[in-house]
Amino acid sequence: MPFDVAEALGARHGEGYALHDKHLNHQLARVLKTIGFDRFYVRGEGSYLFDAEGERYLDFLSGFGVYALGRSHPALKAALHQAIELDLPNMVQMDCALLPGLLAEQLVQRCGDNINRVFFCNSGAEAIESAIKFARQATRRPRILYADHAFHGLSTGALSLNGSEDFREGFGHLLPGTAPVPFGDIAALRAEVRRGDVAAFVVEPIQGKGVYMASADYWKEVQELCRRHKTLLVIDEVQTGLARTGKFFCYEHWGLEPDIITVSKALSGGYVPVGAVLTSDRIFMSIFSSLEKALKHSSTFGRNQLAMVAGLATLATFDEENIVERARQTGVDFVAALQPLVERYEMFHEVRGKGLMIGLQFGAPTSKGLRRRYQTLEHLRPAIFTQMLVVPLFHRHRILTQVAADNVNIIKLLPALICGQEEIDYFVAALDDVLADAHSGSGLLFEFGKTMANGAVRRSGKVRPNSPYDPPTHHGNRSGTHNGNGNATHNGNGNGAAPGQVGVATSSPSVQPTNS
Repeated sequence: MPFDVAEALGARHGEGYALHDKHLNHQLARVLKTIGFDRFYVRGEGSYLFDAEGERYLDFLSGFGVYALGRSHPALKAALHQAIELDLPNMVQMDCALLPGLLAEQLVQRCGDNINRVFFCNSGAEAIESAIKFARQATRRPRILYADHAFHGLSTGALSLNGSEDFREGFGHLLPGTAPVPFGDIAALRAEVRRGDVAAFVVEPIQGKGVYMASADYWKEVQELCRRHKTLLVIDEVQTGLARTGKFFCYEHWGLEPDIITVSKALSGGYVPVGAVLTSDRIFMSIFSSLEKALKHSSTFGRNQLAMVAGLATLATFDEENIVERARQTGVDFVAALQPLVERYEMFHEVRGKGLMIGLQFGAPTSKGLRRRYQTLEHLRPAIFTQMLVVPLFHRHRILTQVAADNVNIIKLLPALICGQEEIDYFVAALDDVLADAHSGSGLLFEFGKTMANGAVRRSGKVRPNSPYDPPTHHGNRSGTHNGNGNATHNGNGNGAAPGQVGVATSSPSVQPTNS
């Protein structure tokens, strides 16, 4: 056997951070070590991650929304194993293979009547790049509008549509003809599209950076404006799509009929990267308009067979396990469980979102003493308060979350869509515990400082060099019940105990990557 995965993992276990430090993104390794997030994960199952010490972590990032069906779903694994065993003739290129056609058929059946063509690529950013090209070709117009605070990817064209200057800094001039409009501001959009030179308005139905939402009236007017001025409406469903918000596509909440839809993330099942652009005959034919232009836009790995199998198995599992409705109902239950904390704690202002894309907004309290302490913290660093929640959620309670964007006091939750009441109850109890500390004294600030200090001097090394990478004995996704994702071990009893053990406060938060 030329390469033994288990042997490599066992022999080099614990060296991941050192290798990243030496050959990959050393700053990511540094950030994670500083805030004490440098764990050595050896297995993922359902809504959970397991580290080399046998600790279990409730994963409420789900790979930035990739793991809609949780990790290691048996149906996806079985389909991919079968595909490999079949020795499929992959990426012949001069071929029209069956599986891309089947996946395209499945996707367009879930769209409106105007969407009947699919272009496959490898990621959400690549889907956005393709959408920009398609829109300019179809309309023969130069300009692309996007919303402020948007996130559409980090390749050059996608970066040109990002609302954060932090991501752009130092890269020079990006794609010309791109311009922002305030999210939710219909007057600003109207002023731009009236000029008659706008090819497309590219927009997330719910903004991932902050879980910001616009009104139903706004979306109605957006669609009417785009139609009236012959501007294409491009809806970026890379994170919001595939049941994340309780509808298969998020735009369905407002009855929209986009001209172009971009998808990725969850379509992969977490196994093989895939992206897709869904659009109309008219737009598609403007690109592939003749025999000579059959390859005018393409991607080497875009229709690869394993990615197509992952997508088909994902959609089949969505149907079999009623994932769309399950995500909707779990989201309703989650918001209802969180709402009493908003009423109890002054610094917890709002729960917003749809389905299982949830934003927790924190802010200044009203009482004088708490307000003074909060403002002192915010002077140290903007939005440090939310960092001080994220880290004890991880250290005390073994829950993985993220700050929704730089310099905002918002936590974004993206749990697997298979999660249920057990996961909800555990998270709410953990957040209650951390917020109680935040409102009662300076304990979190001390915890924060201690974590930063320890992380600055600590080295990541081999925790258990001989830790086995054993296959799971139970599949967390096998249960179709709404009570949880069926993991073999109990989820916790809601008393602040970490998944897998009684939690003791260790250390606490700081700067966390928010690229999603």
